[in-house]
Amino acid sequence: MSTNRPFVVTIAGFDPSGGAGVLADVKTFEQHRVTGFAINTGNTIQTENEFFEIEWTDLTFVLRSIKVLFKSYTVQAVKIGIVPSLDYLKEIVFAIKRLSPKTKIVWDTVLKSTTEFRFTTIENQTVLIEILEKIDLITPNYNEILQLSSEEINARTIAITLSKYCAVLVKGGHNSDEIGIDYLYMENDFFRLLPKETLVSEKHGSGCVLSAAITANLALEQDLKTACSTAKIYIETFLQSNKTKLGYHHV
Repeated sequence: MSTNRPFVVTIAGFDPSGGAGVLADVKTFEQHRVTGFAINTGNTIQTENEFFEIEWTDLTFVLRSIKVLFKSYTVQAVKIGIVPSLDYLKEIVFAIKRLSPKTKIVWDTVLKSTTEFRFTTIENQTVLIEILEKIDLITPNYNEILQLSSEEINARTIAITLSKYCAVLVKGGHNSDEIGIDYLYMENDFFRLLPKETLVSEKHGSGCVLSAAITANLALEQDLKTACSTAKIYIETFLQSNKTKLGYHHV
């Protein structure tokens, strides 16, 4: 089957409010004019304000879904969201690379919800590095980057260390010293991405939307720096779309 639009897959959780997870990702994909598919890693009960519970999808079911999609379509890029463990994530990443070595992978490192429900704990640094070596970009916020290392060091040092394995976009939304300023670390280089807008409203799922926008841009053959920069413009428009926590993707 062919289309004029590249194929993109989100492998993430289902949020019934539509603000985060696969629903938010597919909305973002559509706005970027890519064809979006979704594989669900977990069904949640939540709203934009509260998180109640999650039922994780059996890994074998996820892997079978990946196999069907990748054997049916040429997938240009994948965004991965919440997962219950690093071992679960490793199986997903390695399956994608076996089926389609050139597919780009973005992992949005959502380790816990904004209401403090923990999804993934980084317990094995060796497994983490094995995963990073297979993917193209991770998108931790300022709090998450600190949890990606077992050593008590600063965010910049951790990002530089991890960028030896894949690119790292450290989002500035949670950094009180430099709110809204993102840093893209690539091997032997880094870029400071400044916000164009300052009057924005907090949105549920903004990290999901940003990583999905980057994934779509990569599928559209933008280089990594450009993909992150244009996605930042998209997320700022999303954050400005209204005053509630559920943003609009099209105004």
